[in-house]
Amino acid sequence: MIVLGIETSCDETGLAVYDTAPLEAGRPAALGIMGQALHSQIAMHRDYGGVVPELASRDHIRRILPLLELALEQAKLDLKAIDAVAYTQGPGLAGALLVGSAFGQSLAQALQKPALGIHHLEGHLLSPLLGAASDGVPNFPFVALLVSGGHTQLMWVKAVGQYELLGETLDDAVGEAFDKTATLLGLEYPGGAAVSKLATLGKAGRFNLPRPMLHSGDLDFSFSGLKTAVLNQIKQHSQFASATAADDFRADLAHAFVEAAVSVLVSKTAKAMELTNCRDLVLAGGVAANIQLRMALQTAAKDQQFQVFYPPLELCTDNGVMIAFAGAMRLLTQPHSETQTDLAGAFNVKPRWDLAQHK
Repeated sequence: MIVLGIETSCDETGLAVYDTAPLEAGRPAALGIMGQALHSQIAMHRDYGGVVPELASRDHIRRILPLLELALEQAKLDLKAIDAVAYTQGPGLAGALLVGSAFGQSLAQALQKPALGIHHLEGHLLSPLLGAASDGVPNFPFVALLVSGGHTQLMWVKAVGQYELLGETLDDAVGEAFDKTATLLGLEYPGGAAVSKLATLGKAGRFNLPRPMLHSGDLDFSFSGLKTAVLNQIKQHSQFASATAADDFRADLAHAFVEAAVSVLVSKTAKAMELTNCRDLVLAGGVAANIQLRMALQTAAKDQQFQVFYPPLELCTDNGVMIAFAGAMRLLTQPHSETQTDLAGAFNVKPRWDLAQHK
């Protein structure tokens, strides 16, 4: 079964072709990736310091058909070889989701094939199953830490379609906090990777930033106060004796910010592993590429004797592969998953969608 995946939830247009044959034969899931194409809108949105929804939607319209052709060319397949179409139904920007949904539903209707709406976060949390065989893959059930510009959640993943929310951010997502901190430090958008890189040049101990909700007794997060603490430090140190002093200040503050954010994420995650008595942890989402977070989780895993699994680095950000794969997993493990064979669902997008309610 050949599944086409379409991702247009925010500022990446991703299309991919996935073959379920390796999954059905018990072989590594990564072998099913036949072709993929991705376009990022980062350069377009950089001048605005963030994603402009209307511009994002229009760019998806421009890119989606050429990217489909590229993915099919890589897969060496004709469009008629597609057996099912999986598209991101939510959550995300409404206009952006509509592009992928209308395109996917229309294509499925033209091919007379089923169309399947996929939860964006389900794509992320299943993507570590696409890791190299040498790295191993998580076994169900597992705990997933989903960290991105829009989400910070701890999920208990019992099986495909069986998700329980353990904790989430009450305000800013951690990726959003990284980007806002980058702006405060004068770094370009998107600033997550830039803050992480700058932090490696800084020294510990100069700033004592808060660890929000570290001792709250639950598994929820909060990052808006940490971002505000960074702003307060900048206001208190508005003058520098030299450019070198300014560079050192920014690096030390970035180090303190990353250290605080990572310590909260790791502490809550370690508690979730203990409460669930789980031995497998999945780290997914754009922030899953953060080196400081990966290193800290590996240390915690060694102490508590659990394993950490990641998506391949190129699949940490939004992409079509994870949507195609999630669709394939749905179709294989839940043959009666809700699919559309007409255009009724073309405009049924879900900008806000609770993963725990996605059955």
